Amino acid sequence: MIDRLDEDLCTGCNICYNVCPCDVFRRVPAQRLVEIAYRDDCQTCFACELDCPEDAISVGPLRKPRVQAWGA
Repeated sequence: MIDRLDEDLCTGCNICYNVCPCDVFRRVPAQRLVEIAYRDDCQTCFACELDCPEDAISVGPLRKPRVQAWGA
């Protein structure tokens, strides 16, 4: 899951927006930045973190545990 998006480092290049397979980011045209709109949809693929040229994104290694329908 995405831990942070540092707005001070973000240059608005939109690479994270373009590489995210889960459409987690949204563009903020007035600020020329992106925002994390659907944090829970992140599949922790690390594509945004790896491709960010400014190192503005940090992705945590683990997602929240999912509820198992069949019990523990």
